[in-house]
Amino acid sequence: MDLLIYFLLTLFFSTLFSMGGVGSAIALVSIFPMVGMPLNLAKAVGLFINATSTISASVMNLLRGVLDFRFAMPLVISILISTPLGAYISQFIAEYWVRWVLIGFLLISATLLIKRRREARYAFTKTWILYVIGGSVGLLSGLLGVGGGALIIPLLILLGFEPKKAAYTVSFVIPFSSLGAFFTYLNFVDMDWMLLAVVAVAAFLGGIIGNRIMHFRLTEAQVKQLIAVVLYLLAGKLIWTQLGL
Repeated sequence: MDLLIYFLLTLFFSTLFSMGGVGSAIALVSIFPMVGMPLNLAKAVGLFINATSTISASVMNLLRGVLDFRFAMPLVISILISTPLGAYISQFIAEYWVRWVLIGFLLISATLLIKRRREARYAFTKTWILYVIGGSVGLLSGLLGVGGGALIIPLLILLGFEPKKAAYTVSFVIPFSSLGAFFTYLNFVDMDWMLLAVVAVAAFLGGIIGNRIMHFRLTEAQVKQLIAVVLYLLAGKLIWTQLGL
C-alpha cells in the first residue's frame, strides 16, 4: 500500500511538472515525509525522480529534433560541477535560510512571467552567461536537494528565450543536475532500492504524459502561464513547510 501511494503521488506530480519542463522533486521532497518517508531519503528519491521523468521527456524532444545542443551544453557542464558540490556542503549549511531565498525567487519570477508583456530586450550572445546560470543554480539545487528547473526556466524566459525552448532545454539539463546530487546524497543516505524502482517507473510515465500534453496541446502563452502557476505552487508549498503548518 505504501508503494502504491508513492507511485500515484510520483505519477501525478511528475506529469504536472513535466508539462512546464520542471522536475517534481521540489514538491515531492516536502510531500513524501508527510506520508512517512525520512527527509534525507525523500531528497535522494526526489532527485532520482527528477532525473527519470525528465530523461523520458528529453528522449521525446531528441526524437522530434527540438533540442538545441549548442545552447544546452554550457548549462550541463556547469551544473555537473556545481550540483554535487552543493549537495556535499548541504551537510554543513542550514537549509532554512536557503529555502527562504528560493521562495522569494520563485514568487518574483512567477509574477514577472505573468505581468511581462513587452518584447524581451535580452538574448544570450556569450556562453559565459550560461555557465554562470548553470553554476549558480546547480549549487543552490544541490544545497536544497531538488532539481534546478524551477530556477533556470524563468531566467531563460526573462532573458529572451521563448517558453517552449526553455522547457525543452531544462528537461535535458535536469537529469545531469539531479543525478549528480543524487549520487552525492547516497554517501550519507540509506537507500530503499525497491521504493526507488517503483517511483522511477511512475516518474518515467509522468514525464512522457506531461511532455506530450505540453508539445501537442498547449500554445506558447499557455506554457508560460502554466510555468508561472507551477512556480507559485512551489513557493506556496515551501512557505507551508517553512512555517511548520
